[in-house]
Amino acid sequence: MARFANIIVDISLEKLDKTFQYQVPPGLEHEIQVGMQVKVPFGRRTLTGFVLELTDEIACDPQKLKPIMEICKDSVQAESQLIELAEWMRKHYGGTLNQALKTVLPVKEKTKAVERKILHLAMEEGKAREMLGLFEAKRSTAKARLLRALLEEKQLEYTLVTQKLGVTAAVIRALEEKGILTIETRTSYRNPVSHLDSKGYHMVLNPEQQRVVDTILLQRDIPEASKVFLLKGVTGSGKTEVYMELISHVIAEGKQAIVLIPEIALTYQTVMRFYNRFGDQVSILNSRMTKAERYDQYLRAKNGEIAIMIGPRSALFTPFSNLGMIIIDEEHETSYKSETVPKYHARETAIFRAAQSGAITVLGSATPTMESYYLAKEGCYTLLELKERVKQNPLPRCEVIDLRQELRQGNRSILSERLQELMEDRLKRGQQTMLFLNRRGLTGVLSCRACGQALKCPHCDVTLSQHNNGKMICHYCGYEEPTPKVCPSCGSKYLGGFKAGTQKIEELVQRRFPTARILRMDYDTTRKKDGYEKILSAFANQEADILIGTQMIVKGHDFPNVTLVGVLAADMSLHVNDYHGAERTFSLLTQAAGRAGRGDLPGEVVIQSYDPEHYAIQTAKEQNYEAFYEREISYRRLMHYPPIWNMLVVLGTSENYQELSEAMEILSEQGQKAICTKNLQLQAFGPTDPSIGKMNDLYRKVLYIKGAGYQDLIAIKDYLEKVIRDDLKQKDVSIQFDFNPMNGV
Repeated sequence: MARFANIIVDISLEKLDKTFQYQVPPGLEHEIQVGMQVKVPFGRRTLTGFVLELTDEIACDPQKLKPIMEICKDSVQAESQLIELAEWMRKHYGGTLNQALKTVLPVKEKTKAVERKILHLAMEEGKAREMLGLFEAKRSTAKARLLRALLEEKQLEYTLVTQKLGVTAAVIRALEEKGILTIETRTSYRNPVSHLDSKGYHMVLNPEQQRVVDTILLQRDIPEASKVFLLKGVTGSGKTEVYMELISHVIAEGKQAIVLIPEIALTYQTVMRFYNRFGDQVSILNSRMTKAERYDQYLRAKNGEIAIMIGPRSALFTPFSNLGMIIIDEEHETSYKSETVPKYHARETAIFRAAQSGAITVLGSATPTMESYYLAKEGCYTLLELKERVKQNPLPRCEVIDLRQELRQGNRSILSERLQELMEDRLKRGQQTMLFLNRRGLTGVLSCRACGQALKCPHCDVTLSQHNNGKMICHYCGYEEPTPKVCPSCGSKYLGGFKAGTQKIEELVQRRFPTARILRMDYDTTRKKDGYEKILSAFANQEADILIGTQMIVKGHDFPNVTLVGVLAADMSLHVNDYHGAERTFSLLTQAAGRAGRGDLPGEVVIQSYDPEHYAIQTAKEQNYEAFYEREISYRRLMHYPPIWNMLVVLGTSENYQELSEAMEILSEQGQKAICTKNLQLQAFGPTDPSIGKMNDLYRKVLYIKGAGYQDLIAIKDYLEKVIRDDLKQKDVSIQFDFNPMNGV
């Protein structure tokens, strides 16, 4: 048995982000395991920590070693694979090991378990009947009533006895003391899908879907073949049915599967499709569940009670012991990138975790990220495609409306004349309409409503951001210029952004169509726990004619009676100070268009834009991903943006602007020095101000480092972490690292 344990104490101070060695007391030698949470003496305090390694090799003076005090009985044991995963995340994304550990252990503390008490008859039946006679003779009616019920049923629920039979706890305790009954306590785990009623599963894969399944199952058994698959399927092509068929094979082999879905798309409709096929083998995680509900799903997975976990990126850390497959649906979604340290991407982390377990990873999307499609083209992933909708119905017909022309014709409404005409038609036919407001744009971006041009940086080809000091600034190189009064391209004074929200649009639509039944789906209307489900269920039941919402309404929902989708202000996400602008716009427009015509009726899509000729909008209109990819990848190659090159963003924050500026200058100088001395193929820019220079009373500055080699970026990150420890320890500055960020900083 190991005599020593290397433990990381559960505090986040950088200087203590290392392991400390402790003795394993004789009483714990047979119980302690890697991953367990323990209590240890630390100076004059008692702290909790995680066991990272058990060893017989002593690392310091034996006289200085202190023994572990105890194992935390109320903690959940971390799997050794998850500990290894945490270390990988720390290395690749920065931050402390404690921060990584707290990420992979989704439950920080145990909540009170739900317990059931069962009463069992403990006495031989003949003797029990004699006791019943004595109770009846003594007129001990409560004892007699309980014993009579136990003789009939042999076991009873405690709550049934106290509530239905009217027997007090004192009477139950008295019979227990006499040896007449025993009380068994059972832990009952909360089941978030227990209320569902399965309708069964009757789907049969079409030949195209079956070909994808067969290819994946065949290739996973070939040792040298890629174990990462990119499934590119048009909207409505039946990717979910492919996932479920693959999962059925995994479960038949006694393995488990994790299905990652963007939080915003984790709806009743999605869960029911899995529950209809797999029943109680399915569980879910989401941010609206209570701490107790989330904890119980963690335990159910550890105990082998479920085989499929569905949820957002945190579900990736479900402690399955025999993981066979990880599926990332809608893999293009930005929500798969963590916004807190460590700023990991679920796609890369899932691939590493799957490799740990000998599992496969399936990425699915109608509009894959540029990174995933590039890697598939390079042969790192296996590309599979579904080119037809399941029901063979055509993709919706799309048309683009030029809002500049609408403005010239005197229409200042949010709704174009053509969209109003089509909405009127759908109301007369009893068909449904979805209006999608593209709110992915950032504030501070200036564009011209007359000619559609946005003000761009001449060096980085991203839009400039308007700051309160009257300047337009590029957040990639620091270029700045004064904020213009008129459009530099056409001289128009109509400079600004699209400022209407969903509530204003709802009011406008209600005035224009007073008899229409309208539902609005946004943050305000979905804040309650069942907000999503109620709105989507009502719309699915055709209790409304028009659904208005932001991107949450275009995520995987299937409404057969929707024949019209209107996209309002398509270019809000196009003109952002982020090189992802065109990719985001194409993806959102394609996903939005995919909501129309999913039933037997044909669909139409109206895309309204001030920049209708842009390739992202034109290729989205044609639903042509390949054409968009070729244009976009040539732009990325020209500008040295991911996935051709990689990018590291170093974000510094502090309450003291002077200290922050000095710290970021030190990092910039030391970074440039390391790039030269270590011969790293990297370019560094900044420090400069980000899109928001101050947030929550903290000043912010960023440093950009780009290079073709990802390992070079990790090397510079490691070096800068050492600079932070050695040269910035006296400064009250926080530094974060973000690799290939998917959102602007």
